Amino acid sequence: LIGLLGGSGLIFFALARMLSRNSVSVDDRLAQFTGGGAVDQPAPDFKMRVDAAVTKTERGSKIARDLARADLKLTAGEFVLLKVLGAIAVAVIAAWLSAQFLGAFSVPAAAGAMLFGGALGSFLPDLYVKFRARRRVAKFNDMLADTCAMLASSLRSGYSLLQSMDLVAREGKGPVASEFRRVVQEVGLGLSTEAALANLLRRVPSDDLDLMITAINIQHEVGGNLSQILDSIAHTIRERVRIKGEIRTLTAQGRISGYVITGLPIALAIFLTVINPGYMAPIFTFGMPPEAWCCLPLTSGVMIVIGYVAIMKIVDIEI
Repeated sequence: LIGLLGGSGLIFFALARMLSRNSVSVDDRLAQFTGGGAVDQPAPDFKMRVDAAVTKTERGSKIARDLARADLKLTAGEFVLLKVLGAIAVAVIAAWLSAQFLGAFSVPAAAGAMLFGGALGSFLPDLYVKFRARRRVAKFNDMLADTCAMLASSLRSGYSLLQSMDLVAREGKGPVASEFRRVVQEVGLGLSTEAALANLLRRVPSDDLDLMITAINIQHEVGGNLSQILDSIAHTIRERVRIKGEIRTLTAQGRISGYVITGLPIALAIFLTVINPGYMAPIFTFGMPPEAWCCLPLTSGVMIVIGYVAIMKIVDIEI
């Protein structure tokens, strides 16, 4: 166990050093453009090679898209290294907890705990990225109606569409401002407005945003009063947000029931283990019949997960 802890510490230190970027000072970069001398680029290290190998794969493209949705300033290679680091750290912690729970170090128990902990640790960064992306999309949707109204007002005052989006980038807040700023920058770098808006929809998968972008593209093709169209879309988005809030209020009891039913068996098992370890120990003790230490916890966990997923599917009403 001491060797595992020491090895994980060394791996953590090595990966932390690999994730540090090789930076060149501002003076050296300015000298490169003004003719004051060329800057020697650092040789590709392990992190750069991993990043280059990951970005070429389809999985790397999906990771980069998810990181962009979550607004995390990481490359796909750095995220993969963080997943490896999380798997090693959680595996070591799980092995230590298994030794503490069983009262003595057991190789089969430690191996099983490390496998379970490694799998859990590798999925934790993905869960965090998905949670952050969902929260960011929800915040974007809450501000999209006001954004459409701001675009319509600026168009009525004589601004072009690109100038209106630049106004949103300067006057807006949160993810709306940063995303529209990126759209304006992409158009300034040579992309068409349609392509920049398509990239925006790829970063922010929202039905309301898809409706707005579709209306803008159709107006570019056939013409029309875009400010009036955006006002109608803003009203539609506000009504959808209001109805979603009412449905969320009506289904709150079902969601809370799912949380209680899911958490109560786990909390009760932890409570009984703390106050009376001997009562729960036979379930997790190796050497007992399989139904005593394997089938019961595994079946209980699967049934808890199935019940939680079923309840969440029932209360998830789409509009």
